Amino acid sequence: MAQNRWFRAGVWIADYCWAGAAQLATPFAGRPPRRWLHGDDGLPEVIVVPGVYERWSFLRGVGERMHRAGHRVRVLHGLGINRAPIGDTGEKLTRALARMPRPAAGRIVVGHSKGGLIGKYLLIREADGNAGDLGLLGVVAIAAPFAGTRRARLLRGDPGVREFLPDAPIILTLGEASTVNGRIVSIFGPYDPHIPDGSELPGATNILVPRSGHFRVLGARETADAVLQGLVLLRESASA
Repeated sequence: MAQNRWFRAGVWIADYCWAGAAQLATPFAGRPPRRWLHGDDGLPEVIVVPGVYERWSFLRGVGERMHRAGHRVRVLHGLGINRAPIGDTGEKLTRALARMPRPAAGRIVVGHSKGGLIGKYLLIREADGNAGDLGLLGVVAIAAPFAGTRRARLLRGDPGVREFLPDAPIILTLGEASTVNGRIVSIFGPYDPHIPDGSELPGATNILVPRSGHFRVLGARETADAVLQGLVLLRESASA
């Protein structure tokens, strides 16, 4: 038990060191590389959605790997630090994607944490016929709290975090819409201090990577490998 406590404490420290460095680098990140907008027309376009209090640069490493694999990688602007409610942000992204030409090979959302929940929201809206044809093949989510997280009680006074409570209306609504889970790939590590009950999603493709943490997992080579695997799985599933 003591060893387990020390392990978890170590994960917390390492995780916040990684997140702190990423936040400090944010003012110097600039805009996403323009070359990310060029890629193989035969591969799905990727829409990158960061988590709460995050900018696109948190997903820079993953974005680079996807671009090197041939995907166009698009970051939609106007989200700020992603504090708006999931539904509001989902509607904003729906409108933004509807204004863009639909890629022939479709689109896949790759989101971290809250970004994964927003991706599922988009899938639900499109499946219900309320968002038009956005061309979404699916979602690759990294460390997403699909069932909410009890850790949100520590900051329940913050509206940007309160909607992650397990009994929050948006979490319950997303959880009830299980028919789209087959179009989601959920990636997570052995222990996530922000989501202690895990990110496994019934009916989805769940991939465990050997890097604990909520933020630090973004920097792991195995996570980028899993994201690429998820993109292939969703593309093949859509064409089957």
